[in-house]
Amino acid sequence: LLAPTSSNLQCWEFYWVKSKEKKEKLKEYCLNQSAATSAKELVVCVSRIDTWKKNKKNIVKYLKSKESTPKSAIEYYEKIVPIVYSQGIFGLFGFLKKIIVFLIGFFRPIPRQPTSIADMRVLANKSTALACENFMLALRAYGYDSWPMEGMDSEKISKMINLSKKAEVCMVIGIGKRDKKGIYGQRFRLSSKKFIKTV
Repeated sequence: LLAPTSSNLQCWEFYWVKSKEKKEKLKEYCLNQSAATSAKELVVCVSRIDTWKKNKKNIVKYLKSKESTPKSAIEYYEKIVPIVYSQGIFGLFGFLKKIIVFLIGFFRPIPRQPTSIADMRVLANKSTALACENFMLALRAYGYDSWPMEGMDSEKISKMINLSKKAEVCMVIGIGKRDKKGIYGQRFRLSSKKFIKTV
């Protein structure tokens, strides 16, 4: 819950699959990969593009209840956030924003996204991934290990947990105690030189 997310809108949900029957189905929908079949627990991590308005209202309510909240913070959520995240009917407002952003971008730096439903999906998945990483680090701090899985039948999982059309499965996380031998062997990483660059 303390993971950083875009404007703190927390466009994600976690579904802890407790039902034995659903857990078996979920393993199958995760293609029976070792990370799923060997996990003691399974959590489906879902990104949402439709909860930002509700979450924004709750944030404004909270901020207004604190005397120390700067007026600029409340104005950000009441005025800026609806402009930034709204896409309008059939994405028409987003399309208009795209044109305006394109033109302003000739003269000064400006945030380029989100100006479409696709941008909203990217934004929600980034926020969900940040929450997933915080969750996985917390599990490790308590002596548990986790395995994020993207290889899955997301459509079948969505139906199983009854997701709306504006929600999508970002990943499934398997949880349990680490086998000292690992699933395939000891953990390894490729050279940091391949991934960390200076400019």
